[in-house]
Amino acid sequence: MASVDLETAIKQEEEYLRKVHPTVDDVPGCMTLFDEFLQCHVLGTQIKSLYRYGQMSECGVKKEDFKFCMSLKFMHPEQKRDAWIRRRAEWWAHRRIGKSSENVWDMRKSPLPYWPPALLDNIAENVETIS
Repeated sequence: MASVDLETAIKQEEEYLRKVHPTVDDVPGCMTLFDEFLQCHVLGTQIKSLYRYGQMSECGVKKEDFKFCMSLKFMHPEQKRDAWIRRRAEWWAHRRIGKSSENVWDMRKSPLPYWPPALLDNIAENVETIS
């Protein structure tokens, strides 16, 4: 994937999010975000995070999302949608540009030479070890 700068990535993410969330009703409400924040602290979620990542789940992002939603409480619904889309677009753009586990592996342009090993070679080796 070609690297893009942050502003281009944000614009691309905003465009995508506007298609995914075409109306004001498609944007999550404050109660939904508060529920997600509380769900993050549940024992099952913490155990799953501990098992998968070796550390307890970080719930600060969900708390900040809820606080951000509360700060938009008195805005016009369309302005609230625009602000929410901008915030999510910035978050996704930072994730796209930043490092991830996908950066560890390089995609091969061609298959490995002599892989998989020829079946006849393995049979010949097995016959020699049996006799």
